[in-house]
Amino acid sequence: MANATESVITLSVRRGSGDGESRYDSYDVPADQAASLLDALRWIREHEDDSLAFRYSCINANACKECMMQLDGKVVYACVARPVVGRPHMVEPLSNKARLRDLVTAIAPAKERLVLDERD
Repeated sequence: MANATESVITLSVRRGSGDGESRYDSYDVPADQAASLLDALRWIREHEDDSLAFRYSCINANACKECMMQLDGKVVYACVARPVVGRPHMVEPLSNKARLRDLVTAIAPAKERLVLDERD
């Protein structure tokens, strides 16, 4: 019989907003629901914690670059990163970008950000 840890992906996700305090929340995701890190995060948001914030757009490797984050200290695209079953993983926002909330960072260059007209 298989060990229970062999059938789950354990993610320790850095949570918080802005430059404020952070905490790590741990989640166990069924391995068959975590073909990629993005799949695992989407499962967490749907089944465990709908407040978890992360960014993605296309679910198409390297096309949109919106799902960049750190997995075990390495910058990855969540849509192609493959977590390992039975081993805990640390998931964090990009360290060189301003954190907005949880895993969401300000990734667009300043000149490409939407600027609202103050007259509106």
